[in-house]
Amino acid sequence: MDPADDNAQPTSPSSTDPKAVNRARFELELEFVQALANPFYLHSLAQQNFFEQPAFINYLEYLLYWKEKEYARFIHYPHALHHLELLQTPEFRAMMKKDEALREYLQQKQHDHWRSWRDPNHLNRTKQPVASESHDEGGNPTSTGTNPT
Repeated sequence: MDPADDNAQPTSPSSTDPKAVNRARFELELEFVQALANPFYLHSLAQQNFFEQPAFINYLEYLLYWKEKEYARFIHYPHALHHLELLQTPEFRAMMKKDEALREYLQQKQHDHWRSWRDPNHLNRTKQPVASESHDEGGNPTSTGTNPT
């Protein structure tokens, strides 16, 4: 690739169409924000000193608009928004660089959430009676005449 080509203006019609440009930016920023859900990616960014660059920190602050309802609905990995908020603090950014245990902790918490977030027993914490069971006036299960053993 010739470096002189970097200064050339693109001639494709989609690059001059404001809608196409906005859509491309939207998709690029959405992909980046969602990548923040990955603790290993966060650790990698920290190891490469991105979290020490003022321009990058400003970009992370700019991306907070994704927390607004009209944008957040496009996020598939809600942990991304939580991590984006944590990245606003210098302490968290510093810990991501030096503490691999934090990376592992975040990954484990994320795994635990994904494993159980739709588990009815996890959500209700109390066993609900099964609709097919019969109950007496006191709410106790009644025998159906069959021996379960």
